[in-house]
Parts: sequence; C-alpha cells; structure tokens
Amino acid sequence: MQKDKPIIALDFDTVDKMEAFIQQFEGQALNVKIGMEMYYANGPALVKQLKAAGHHIFLDLKLHDIPNTVHRSIRALTELGVDMLNVHAAGGEEMMRWAMEAIAEAQPDPDKRPLLIAVTQLTSTSEAAMQAEQLTQATIEESVVHYAQLSQKAGLDGVVCSPLESRLIKDQVGTDFITVTPGIRPSNYQSQREDQERITTPAKAKALGSDYIVVGRPITQAADPVQAYRDITAEWQA
Repeated sequence: MQKDKPIIALDFDTVDKMEAFIQQFEGQALNVKIGMEMYYANGPALVKQLKAAGHHIFLDLKLHDIPNTVHRSIRALTELGVDMLNVHAAGGEEMMRWAMEAIAEAQPDPDKRPLLIAVTQLTSTSEAAMQAEQLTQATIEESVVHYAQLSQKAGLDGVVCSPLESRLIKDQVGTDFITVTPGIRPSNYQSQREDQERITTPAKAKALGSDYIVVGRPITQAADPVQAYRDITAEWQA
C-alpha cells in the first residue's frame, strides 16, 4: 500500500459501477478497499482484475471465527496477492496468531506478504452503544487500546481504529504499530456524518498519527470524484 495516498473504499453494488468509477483515474495505481458487499458478490475474480490493473488492495472482510477456520480463510486470501487483510480483534489472541501463521505459510517472503490488521471498535460504534451492547464499563479508548495491545501481542502489523484513537494507540503500543483509519471526512463534508460516529479530517488524522486513511463516499459520491481524490490526497500529504 502507498502511505502517501488515501485508500478508496469501493463500496459499489455492481462491478460496472466500480469500473466506471476507476476509469476516471486514467490508469493511476490506486489504493483501494474491497469490502464484503463487492467480494461476496464477485469473489476472487474481482481481486485478480484489480491486481492485474496495478492497484493495491485492502481486502476488508473482518474475519472472526474459530482459529482453524480463520487460518484456512486467511491462507486462501493471501494467495490472491492482496496487500492488506483484516480480522476482528474480538476473535482473540489465538485466532490472530493463527491468522499470522497462515500468511507466513502462503507467502514466506516477508517483503511480499500482506499486512494483517485487526478491527478494534467499528467507527460506527459510540461509547454508549458499546457499553450497552457489549456489556462492558470500559471507555471506548480503553477498549481500543486493549484490542491494539492484544493484536500486537499476537504479532499483527496494526489495527483499524478511529483516527481519534490513533495517537493514543501510538503512545501505548508504539509508533511502529500501524493504524488504519476510516471515518475520514474533509472539512466541507463534516455535517454529513451518515453512519459514522468517530470521524475527523485528513489533516487531523495525519496529525494524530494515522498511517493510512480510508475514504469512501466523500470521493465515490462526489460530483467530481477525481478532484475530490486530489483534494483529499493533498490534505493528507501536506
């Protein structure tokens, strides 16, 4: 993945719409995220298509199952040649260790293997909802740091978290531990919160220590997606 460029969330409902969007970028190598909707509808063929076009892929399937099932799944996904994969940290240390072992088995070259990161708390989750629904009295920050520490102990490269928690994770877990942060909204988009709760701008995310930012609708649903991408990239790189 290219750290100086945002990861574009390709959350389209058809491949035709995705292709029409990508064609606007005139052959640029993009960082893209394929989520559950696109992958489940189109499968490995979609990944292979995007890799053949030179794009860097974050395959965002958030695996969470027993260790053996996750091990076999991660091994198969690694063989697709993607650049980043993720699991849910709530699956536990053993599950995450098995996921890392699967990557090493499928791609022994450490320079070619995908990054493996863990989801801490979804950016759509508020502290009140987390405490009520997950039956915990921890603050959102305490929960996120705990999952980050557990992920590091399991040998993962980093976590998915809100940009608002990135600096805290860096302080508690270490600056080399990667933070991948969705919930990015440019300043002129802030009022359109939609289903995200813990959000911030590209510039603020960088100041807070994010290593990668994930941006979806502010680019994909913009009147001029290419210009929106350029503006967000410029703010991220500044």
